[in-house]
Amino acid sequence: MKSISAALLCAATLATLGGCASLPASGQSAQAVLQATQGNTVSGTVRFTQQGDQLLMEATIAGLSPGPHGFHIHEKGDCSAPDATSAGGHFNPGKTEHGDPAHGAHHGGDFGNLNADADGKAVLRLSVLTSQINLSKDQSNSILGKGLIVHGGADDFQTQPTGNSGKRVACGVITAQ
Repeated sequence: MKSISAALLCAATLATLGGCASLPASGQSAQAVLQATQGNTVSGTVRFTQQGDQLLMEATIAGLSPGPHGFHIHEKGDCSAPDATSAGGHFNPGKTEHGDPAHGAHHGGDFGNLNADADGKAVLRLSVLTSQINLSKDQSNSILGKGLIVHGGADDFQTQPTGNSGKRVACGVITAQ
């Protein structure tokens, strides 16, 4: 495994969520409650659980348009702007180029795309190595207090430094639980 596990623990729509195992209860945990930006209806919850050298993430999001949506951690935990631009750029503690988290170099906050079903619902579970990001309060790669953004379009994994994912449709701040 490099920076992110290419094998998703589970990727499914809410309709098939019953067949997926939930995240472990032990370890440090954090959560971001996503709220829609102005003119959007997206909402959801993203939970993080640190288990040794893995950071497990579970996202459940609704109100999306069907299809892929860029999904990233941003450098500031500030969702106050109507369009969430107050969250700043992508969280990039390793000072790398933006890219596909399943292939090669990428920001620590690059999670790829969420895929919403025909009803606008998406569930994503994945595992990230903690060498890139973690829940430690005292490390430069900690995601605590950072913004979590869902974008209106797909991440192309090439455009620098954003992935050309379109406007920000939801924002939440990652807080320790």
